[in-house]
Amino acid sequence: MSLAIFNPDCRQCPRLAAFLDEVKQQHPSYHARPVAPFGDNQARLLIVGLAPGMHGANASGRPFTGDYAGLMLYQTLFDFGFSNRPVSESLQDDLELKACRITNAVKCLPPQNKPATAEINQCNAYLSVELAGLSARSVVLALGVIAHQAALKACGLKSNYARFAHHAVHVLPNGLNLVDCYHTSRYNVQTKRLDQAMFRDVFVTIQRLLQTHEPCSA
Repeated sequence: MSLAIFNPDCRQCPRLAAFLDEVKQQHPSYHARPVAPFGDNQARLLIVGLAPGMHGANASGRPFTGDYAGLMLYQTLFDFGFSNRPVSESLQDDLELKACRITNAVKCLPPQNKPATAEINQCNAYLSVELAGLSARSVVLALGVIAHQAALKACGLKSNYARFAHHAVHVLPNGLNLVDCYHTSRYNVQTKRLDQAMFRDVFVTIQRLLQTHEPCSA
């Protein structure tokens, strides 16, 4: 993978780099480094999350793997034909994504799962290159407000260009379709802010966008 999209040795954010050093000392078996995007290099669906979770992607080295947030995501990817397995277990499993890739707005684990604005902005250059490599009318699925805002910034747009709303579809000037969805976090699922039926509805819209190549509204 090009260093313009992902640098496994990136330490440009001092707070995050220092935190990862601490985590590696406390959990020697954890990945505890920047987490690479995962999936198809020719993806037409790019899923953007917030950042690696402490005991999830930060431990496993794969986005949304090892914690609750990945359960609904990978099951749904399998159900809609984007994955060959319904569960992501580790880098050593045989999971493959088809026409889909998963990335994060911030590639490193932030303290309290809260990246600083400067850290989001610093990491945005990687996302910008990743989005620029998508073909026209590809779909970007933003899981949460920060992912939504990061995607807009990566496309050179201001945050007020499009307002985040669950299951909203925004057609961007560069030909990409930005689809918003609540994050698949444990909190959102357990409080019923997001359930399986709602998430599947979002993927029905994504599937329609990819099949028709035409903008549509949710």
